[in-house]
Amino acid sequence: MEVKVSRPLISSGSLVLRPFEQSDEAAAAAAHAELAAEDFTFLHAHRDGELWTAYLARLELLRTGADLPDGWVPETLLAAEVGGDLVGRASIRHWLNSWLEQWGGHIGYCVRPNFRRRGYATEILRQSLQIARAIGLDRALITCDEDNVASATVIERCGGLLENIVSAETGSGSKRRYWVDLAYLGVHPAAGGEAGASTSRSGQ
Repeated sequence: MEVKVSRPLISSGSLVLRPFEQSDEAAAAAAHAELAAEDFTFLHAHRDGELWTAYLARLELLRTGADLPDGWVPETLLAAEVGGDLVGRASIRHWLNSWLEQWGGHIGYCVRPNFRRRGYATEILRQSLQIARAIGLDRALITCDEDNVASATVIERCGGLLENIVSAETGSGSKRRYWVDLAYLGVHPAAGGEAGASTSRSGQ
């Protein structure tokens, strides 16, 4: 099922998930640099030196599945905005290839360092799961590094059930693989806010 998103796509409280826009260029570039320092790609599929307008056009092609590179799947990449600030992003893959099924999952998300420990990661994932259900998925796979306590907590609060822990693609470290049943979406009523030391991101 194709889901055409508009602005805003989903809003809950103060956080909005929406498509990236022309006005996001500077903030997105800053976020991309911040997350690169943590070996995480904020602007998924962005090419070095690519004009922002060209990147936005390519995101639309990626969403619709047009002219996909070999091995890629359709993906919806969304900005997470709070009060005019770009605080993070989400990527929702419409189905899984073999790499995603093992390590990447259906949903990747992140929160910029200066906006962590405010509950934004939980809200980004919660809204992303709603979008995944609208796309037509019955359940969603979400992964995180085994030692990423913050992301594991977020995933579990959003209904994630741990299936297993597998060796990371690089052979260094391990990945936790969670499944969320999209027939029922809820957040565990534990205290909000992400855990402290680990990073609020999952999947890429």
